[in-house]
Amino acid sequence: MKKYQAILFDLDGTLLPMDQEEFVKTYFGLLVKKVAPLGYEPKKLVDSIWKGTYAMVQNNGHCNNYDRFWEVFGSIYGQEKLKDRPLFDEFYRQEFQMARAACGFDPLSKQVVKKAKELGPLILATNPIFPQVATYSRIRWAGLDPDDFTFITTYENSSYCKPNVEYYREIVEKMNLDPHQCLMIGNDVEEDMVSANLGMDSYLVTNCLINSKNKDLSNYQKGSMNDLLNLFQ
Repeated sequence: MKKYQAILFDLDGTLLPMDQEEFVKTYFGLLVKKVAPLGYEPKKLVDSIWKGTYAMVQNNGHCNNYDRFWEVFGSIYGQEKLKDRPLFDEFYRQEFQMARAACGFDPLSKQVVKKAKELGPLILATNPIFPQVATYSRIRWAGLDPDDFTFITTYENSSYCKPNVEYYREIVEKMNLDPHQCLMIGNDVEEDMVSANLGMDSYLVTNCLINSKNKDLSNYQKGSMNDLLNLFQ
């Protein structure tokens, strides 16, 4: 395989195997329990998190995703409830760690990352809807280290989300990359393969494949994590 200016990896479902629905269910359950003493009604809280997430996905670059999420949260609960943000930060440092039980583990992830480093610097292109502390935790759950990557997208440092192609444009502009000299590796046809619209090479990992629109996959370079490792040999 040729060398690249950068190789971008998705995290959830790619380097970190997971059933998205099971993970979200566990994650929300832990969060609801954490903030219940402050009077957050579970259904309203979960609805609010989804509304904030949707707002981040729709973000057009006018602010970072952190500000966009909390702007929506404040509009729902009132600005005075923004004082609770430290408790949410504490949640991601502490109770969120138990959500690891809803994730799988693939020892091939570490081998793939090690081999990929021989072909170019690595970027973790995970959808930036989580804070840095939660993203770094999920990296470690995969048996990896944040230092494996030269740049990691989080909701603090990103102003777009997948599947908006501007998410990928923001990365290449920040890192001064030519997208035609980059490779994006992910498991979600809609969110990860859209990177090809910028001219990136792409590889679709099929272990935890997400193809919500049932697209024809015949034109994608694809395979299992083991296939990807063999490709890097």
